[in-house]
Amino acid sequence: MPLIRPFAPADQPGILDLILGIQRDEYGIAITAADQPDLTDIAGFYLPGAGGFWVAEEDGRIVGTIALKDIGQNQGALRKMFVASSHRGRAAGVAQALLDHLLDAAAARGLAQIYLGTTARFLAAHRFYEKNGFALVEAHELPPAFPRMEVDTRFYERSIKPAKAG
Repeated sequence: MPLIRPFAPADQPGILDLILGIQRDEYGIAITAADQPDLTDIAGFYLPGAGGFWVAEEDGRIVGTIALKDIGQNQGALRKMFVASSHRGRAAGVAQALLDHLLDAAAARGLAQIYLGTTARFLAAHRFYEKNGFALVEAHELPPAFPRMEVDTRFYERSIKPAKAG
């Protein structure tokens, strides 16, 4: 099982290679790094407040990513959930480990709701999120601060119990 750990600046090239490879090569989405400015300033975009960015690393290679953006009002946005094709599936457990890590961090940081957006093409992702307690919501139900991407057409929400202090 790959190590789930916080993002480090040296991870940037591996993160870009993984995410752009999946978006463009696997799913044929016409998107570039320039279309995703959050990927050129991961620390500035994701780390403030209750946010975070984590990678799954195996043998020095980034094989998965997940991000949490603090959008205020005790709400967060799950973003940049990507797993290399070689590490997908229930048996590999990488996606589940990344999501569990994010949900634990969100609860520990006092967040009560997590929102996410995805494309209609990521069918396996839809099943994964639904299995993990995310409910489909309409775009107009998203919080105003939710960072929508143009390619996202399906949106989900999950309530979480913030971890008790003390």
